[in-house]
Amino acid sequence: MEFKRVVVTGLGALTPIGNTVSDYWNSLINGVSGAAFIKSFDVTHFKTKFACEVKGFDAEGFLGRKEARKLDPFVQYALFSTEEAVKDAGLDFDKLDTNRIGVIWGSGIGGLKTFLDEVVNFAKGDGVPKFNPFFIPKMIADIAPGHISIKYGLRGPNFTTVSACASSNNSLIDAFNYLRLGKANMFITGGSEAIINEAGIGGFNAMHALSTRNDDPATASRPFDLDRDGFVAGEGAGTIILEELEHALKRGAKIYAEMVGGGMSADAYHMTAPHPDGLGASLVMKAALEDANLTPADIDYVNVHGTSTPIGDPQEVKAIQNAFGDRIYDINISSTKSMTGHLLGAAGAVEAIASILAIKNDLIPPTINHFTDDPAFDPKINFTFNKAQHRVVNIAQSNGFGFGGHNASVIFKKYQQ
Repeated sequence: MEFKRVVVTGLGALTPIGNTVSDYWNSLINGVSGAAFIKSFDVTHFKTKFACEVKGFDAEGFLGRKEARKLDPFVQYALFSTEEAVKDAGLDFDKLDTNRIGVIWGSGIGGLKTFLDEVVNFAKGDGVPKFNPFFIPKMIADIAPGHISIKYGLRGPNFTTVSACASSNNSLIDAFNYLRLGKANMFITGGSEAIINEAGIGGFNAMHALSTRNDDPATASRPFDLDRDGFVAGEGAGTIILEELEHALKRGAKIYAEMVGGGMSADAYHMTAPHPDGLGASLVMKAALEDANLTPADIDYVNVHGTSTPIGDPQEVKAIQNAFGDRIYDINISSTKSMTGHLLGAAGAVEAIASILAIKNDLIPPTINHFTDDPAFDPKINFTFNKAQHRVVNIAQSNGFGFGGHNASVIFKKYQQ
C-alpha cells in the first residue's frame, strides 16, 4: 500500500512566552524565559512559588463572559490556539468536506482547575451535593476536541490522546496515520494543558518533581546544566493543521513542512522514572526513523524532551547516543522547555511547532540557562546552549516522554514537491 503524504498547513500557539506563533518564535530564538512568580493563587505555603504562566490571555474577551464560564482553561487555551491555526491555514469550512476533517487533541490531565474548584466548594459546604451542572463536561479530558469540532462543524474522527507528557505527540501521530491511510483529508491536532493551580503545583511538589529555585525563577529551568533541580510547570496550547498533500495543493494552501514519521514505545520500567539506560526513549527514536524511512545521518535537529530533572536529562542523552551513534556530534540538540517550562500534555505540540519553524527558518532555538557544564555529558555534543544557531535544517525530530513510561517521537521534513 502506498501511503499518502501529509503536510503542515497551519499553526497556532498560546504559550508562556507568546500568545501567537510569531511572538512564541521570536521569544524562542531570543532566549526569553517565561518563568516568574505565580500570580493566579497564593503560593505562601508552597515549596515552589513560580511557574511559566500564560500572560495577558483574556478568556472573556475572546469567548464572552457566559461562554468562558462554561469552559475550563485548558479548553479555552485549545480554542484560542486553534482559531489562530485555522486563520493561518486560510480555511473556509463552507468550501470543504467537513465530514472528512477531524480533531485529535492531547491533554495529560484535562480540567484540573474545574475539578479542584468543585471539590473544594463541596468540602466547604454542608455535605449536600451542590455541584455545577457544567462540572463534568468542563473537566473531562476529551472535551477540548469536542468543542473545536462543534465550533467549526467538523464531523471527522474526534478524540483525545492521554499519555501524560507525550499526549500531544501521540495526537500528532494518530492524525498523521489517519491521513496517510486516506481516512480523512485534514486534522486539527495538538494539545493543551492548564495545571498551574494549587492541586497541580502542590501535587508535583509532593513528588519532588519541580524546581524550587525561588531565588531566581527566570533561570530555574536548566536542562543539561549541572545544577538542574527539577522542571518548571508551564501551561498553554499548540495547534497544528495536518493535511493530506493533494488536498492541500488543490486548495492552494501554504505548506510549512511535511510530517514524515512517528514512533511510540514504552519504558516498561517505573511509574514516574525513565529507564536508567534510556531504553524506551532510544526505541522510540529508532521507531520514528524507521517509520520515516530515514537514518540518523538524515537528522539535523532534535528538540528533546529535556525537562531539567536530575535523572531525566541524562537518560535522554544516553538514548540519543544509542539511537544516533556518532551522528550525535553532528546534530543540534535543544530543549525549548528552558524557556516555556513543561506544558505536560501540550508540550509535544508547542515543541513540534518549534521544530517546524526551525526547518522553515534554518534556525535552532537555544537551550537557555546554562551556567555549569555537567561532566556526565560529552562536551562534544552541541546542546545549543544560550544562543540560537543558524544551520540548514532539512529534518527535525521532536521527543515527548510521559509518566507511566509513555514515549512518542515525531519527525518533520522540509517540503519538496
